[in-house]
Amino acid sequence: MTRFETSWEIAKRSWAVLRSDKALAWFPVLSALASVAVGLVCLALVAGLGLNSSSTGDSLAPIGWVLVAFAYVALAFVQTYFLAALVAGADARLQGRPGTVRDALDVANSRLHRLLPWAIVSATVTVILNQLERQGIVGAIVGRLVGLAWALVTFLTVPVLVIEDIGIGAALTRSKDLFKKTWGENVVGQAGLGIVGFLLMIPGVLVFGIGAALGTAGLVVLGPVAVVWLVGVSVAVAAMSGIYRTALYRFASTGEIPSGFEGVDFDAAFRPRRTRGGNGSFGGFGGGFGGFTNN
Repeated sequence: MTRFETSWEIAKRSWAVLRSDKALAWFPVLSALASVAVGLVCLALVAGLGLNSSSTGDSLAPIGWVLVAFAYVALAFVQTYFLAALVAGADARLQGRPGTVRDALDVANSRLHRLLPWAIVSATVTVILNQLERQGIVGAIVGRLVGLAWALVTFLTVPVLVIEDIGIGAALTRSKDLFKKTWGENVVGQAGLGIVGFLLMIPGVLVFGIGAALGTAGLVVLGPVAVVWLVGVSVAVAAMSGIYRTALYRFASTGEIPSGFEGVDFDAAFRPRRTRGGNGSFGGFGGGFGGFTNN
């Protein structure tokens, strides 16, 4: 089985798990709604409290920047929290245990002391990388490469926090060790989900384009159909990504293929990285991003 076939198979198995437990799709929806609510509240506070530092309104007062920092942390926490709940729900399904949305949220609630510090770290890194990417072409390139490396190394941090219930430092080390063990080939599954999502988006974009070509009446009729389709695809792919992330964690940590993914050639997709001298050292990222296009 080629890596493309494995990638496609992982996408199909993730979809099968989602179909068997449709409640898992609620977590991306709740995350999106909560993120919008946080963003609107912060914008309303900045605008309503008059936090501009000049009469022209082109800059914020110090307290305004405090609110911006709060917004970054709040958004990071919302996304981390619901991802944690998704991981908890997916893990229960993969382990053959019954579970509900409430059960998964209860697990996330029990890990708040782990999730909030991680959200702060994530938000801080995001701000630093955003600022770095604004420093010209070189800064943009360096920022994106560092961001890609960070995303790869920390890909399994949330599953580690949820399932192993350990501190941030230990979770980062654990995630890094699992990444070293499976190398960057864990992106095979992510690439497959990205490709599937892209292909499924095309019909929605085409329907919207047809509606736009037909004029106002066409947009009124076909626009909502396209939006519903695109939102549905986004939710499904986000849920499938969380399922895949959980399955990858289980395989990387135990070496056993999770229930629902039987028959997938994980060894072909997640072959351990070869290191010089066979000592298993991290050894940098040289050559590790070949073919990686979607995180």
